Amino acid sequence: MAESGSPFFWTGAASQVYAEARRLARLGYLDADTEPARTRPRTRYTITPRGLDAFREWARMPARYPRIQHEASLRVFAVDMLDSPEDAARSLAALLEEVDGLEELLDELAARGEQIPHRSRGIRLQLSLARALLRAHRDWVAEVRTELTDGGQ
Repeated sequence: MAESGSPFFWTGAASQVYAEARRLARLGYLDADTEPARTRPRTRYTITPRGLDAFREWARMPARYPRIQHEASLRVFAVDMLDSPEDAARSLAALLEEVDGLEELLDELAARGEQIPHRSRGIRLQLSLARALLRAHRDWVAEVRTELTDGGQ
């Protein structure tokens, strides 16, 4: 689940999620059990009482605005350095294609989330944020294209 949701909420590679799970198991926050799978054994992690206490303590801490690395916004920010503002607008086409794919992924994640009734509320709320972020990107790209290609100042 962590790997499939990572395009929305995690900037690191999926391998970092697994490395962190192993680290937390070594610290006693997770139990790690190996079970058979199709090609090789799979490690299944479950939270320990110590891990649950630590998680609850962390979850009560004030949430902060996330740090993001937004390559597309930097291209637009530096539009004055380009030969043509249209170059920046055109560079956003790939972003919209990626948004299309991510919207399809959200539909798949929503369907999978319905299979986990005890987690469905949290999953639904998280996917709501992801959908809002995708809408915001579509709106922003439309604004940039209008501004940079229709002579806006």
